[in-house]
Amino acid sequence: MDSDRQPGATAPVRSRRPVLIFVGVLIGIVLTFYVLRIATDAPFLVTGTDPEPEDFEARYVAHPWLAYLHMTPGVLYLLGAPLQLSERFRTKHYTLHRRLGRVLVTAAMISVILAIVFGLRFPWGGTPEAIAAAVFGCWFLACLLLAVRAIRRDDVINHRRWMIRAFATGVAVGTIRIWFVLLFGTGVLDFHDSFGTAFWIGLSLHVLAGEWWIRTTPDKTG
Repeated sequence: MDSDRQPGATAPVRSRRPVLIFVGVLIGIVLTFYVLRIATDAPFLVTGTDPEPEDFEARYVAHPWLAYLHMTPGVLYLLGAPLQLSERFRTKHYTLHRRLGRVLVTAAMISVILAIVFGLRFPWGGTPEAIAAAVFGCWFLACLLLAVRAIRRDDVINHRRWMIRAFATGVAVGTIRIWFVLLFGTGVLDFHDSFGTAFWIGLSLHVLAGEWWIRTTPDKTG
């Protein structure tokens, strides 16, 4: 009896392992670009010099507080969110889960609000990127607010669902980089146009992926 049940119990975990690995890769991509962003901007910020106006890093150097108050809390959220979504961590360390959740939700809200502002004011990919930043930024923020409302009502199931939707959208930052490299690297689009298109493709796919995960993963109330 035990040997009959074990394969069935472990199959779902094995089938989702590639997804978990892919999420880890995306977070690694985000961290890599974050470090590269700092390494690129730091010489300008330390010396007080400015890059050429047409250079990509010009908007980050010109508005460092806005840029880094968006990026740094966002990175913090992406690093902590997988732990929060772990059933094992949640059940064994529930008090820490709740305290860490408050920190991460606050960080995520700061990050997305400033992302919307930054995306609307300084869109490298033009209007398509600006609209994507506003649409998906508002969706991400709505997911966080609805998740908080759900847990305050002790609605654990819907809290989990909205948190999954939020994380799926947030980690799309890594996928956007992949699509940009594909679009620009293959010559399909130029440098500017690749950004707006990558935003729409990456974020749209992740919203759909979040819904797929919710519908194929049993709800956990523990």
